[in-house]
Amino acid sequence: MTRKQKRLSVIIGGLAFLGAATGLIFYALGQKASYFYMPADLTTASVQPGQRIRLGGLVEKGTVVRGEGATVAFSVTDTHKSVKVIYTGILPDLFREEQGVITEGSFGADGVFVADSVLAKHDERYMPKEVADGLKAKGVWQESTN
Repeated sequence: MTRKQKRLSVIIGGLAFLGAATGLIFYALGQKASYFYMPADLTTASVQPGQRIRLGGLVEKGTVVRGEGATVAFSVTDTHKSVKVIYTGILPDLFREEQGVITEGSFGADGVFVADSVLAKHDERYMPKEVADGLKAKGVWQESTN
């Protein structure tokens, strides 16, 4: 092998390694991705039971029901449609009715959203960006002027 051929084989080997590493990174990121939906978006989306998604909206008034242990049932709404959510765990301190939330999880076979995490807003002026954008698009939520 000449010097030129050795250099070319090292370059080709390096490019093959970088290509394989990039492919593995994109594959791993694609497996971890969870898509964001508002309740009304679910009517047109093809979400399969067990598919991991993020569901955002407002906690519907009068729907928070505390069950046995740390299980809580509530509904997430965008004022057009509601989705029943069941969560087992400790809720954030700021979780309450008519507040913006994002839940992560999947739909069960019975059509109930089983959340494994719940995120709530952290002060009175903040709402999660995805929830605020979705509610603004539907004309339900306007930013405060404070």
